[in-house]
Amino acid sequence: MLGIALCACHHPEVELVNFSSFEVLSVKSASVFDDNGLLNPDVMIMEEPNLPDEPETKVARTDVSGMVRDMLGVMKSRQLLHIAGIYKGHDIDNSPISLSGKLIIPASGRIKNLILVSHYTIGANYECPSETFPLEAIFASKGYAVVLADYIGYGVTSDRIHPYMHTESTARSVVDMALAVKPYLEHIGRAPESDEVYLVGYSQGGSTTLAVMDLIQDEYAHVFPIRKVYAGGGPYDLAATFDVSMEEGVTGIPCAIPMIVQGVDIGEQLHLDMSDFFKPRLLENYDDWINSKTYTVHQINEKIQSKNLHDIMTDEGRNKHNGETARLYQALLANSVLNFHPTAPIFLFHSRDDKTVPFINALKAEEYFKNYNIRLDFGDYGPHSLGCVRFILTVQKDLP
Repeated sequence: MLGIALCACHHPEVELVNFSSFEVLSVKSASVFDDNGLLNPDVMIMEEPNLPDEPETKVARTDVSGMVRDMLGVMKSRQLLHIAGIYKGHDIDNSPISLSGKLIIPASGRIKNLILVSHYTIGANYECPSETFPLEAIFASKGYAVVLADYIGYGVTSDRIHPYMHTESTARSVVDMALAVKPYLEHIGRAPESDEVYLVGYSQGGSTTLAVMDLIQDEYAHVFPIRKVYAGGGPYDLAATFDVSMEEGVTGIPCAIPMIVQGVDIGEQLHLDMSDFFKPRLLENYDDWINSKTYTVHQINEKIQSKNLHDIMTDEGRNKHNGETARLYQALLANSVLNFHPTAPIFLFHSRDDKTVPFINALKAEEYFKNYNIRLDFGDYGPHSLGCVRFILTVQKDLP
């Protein structure tokens, strides 16, 4: 109950939420690797979201298996329990809401620590953690309890618009799940040996992970002491990302335009008119393409058909000095995660070849965190999706 007391003390306007309940929806047993050390075919691998100029080279499962062998060697199969469940969390307005996610633990043996994983950008609801076998389950094979929240707008709240890149509400969904999972693990006799937690996230999850770090430091430092943070390929500075994209006139991930505009709009309660931002074709279809949660990010991008911003956004929507766009731009500034003082080590990863999340984000983060305990890995690691796989494998290798 300590987490509730801290929350109530720092935010008297936040309604009390009972974090002691994690309602199990399903339990499945599966391992990340088969007996031959090959990747389980059910494991989800990030699609490459960028719309390239050249015909796409897909991330093949054999390529990923090769990366695993090159970086980690042949992995022994370890049976894991995938526990999907519902927990009580905070809505955008801080009122109580039922949310969902997945807890992945070793089927037997000790549990070292919790690892709070913030997932990357998805489009279809069937891609959310509670519905899938995420690659991050590999961490559980080393004896960790992996906690993956679906976020508002996915799982049991798939009828809601996801507040994409609204960092505070998304980070709180992650922490709320950890608060619910902790007593659940104690109840089933699988409590971690240490209260210290690891934070991990790539892409949207990289930005969210830094927001989770900020939130835990501010409100839950005694509940979840942070051991280390791993952030990869994240849009840490949304305003800088906006500036670079508008200057270049292109985006590597077209679906992010409507997702960010409406996500930040809802999170910040700006009440923007989407017709001020979207060209007619996108305006007429974004509710189906984006909000139906039917299509993956790559499929949405193919429907949009262009990565040129003048095909997607209005002239006013691309002008940050325009009245409504200026309001959005200020909200983007407010949702930057380069605005706090970290007290734990940070590992920052980014591929220089990433055309989905501009490399300027890594440079901004490097500059902001230069006086803190930070380790950098900026290399030529291929496109966004391959960077994701390498990031997860790098974290796996680094975890004790």
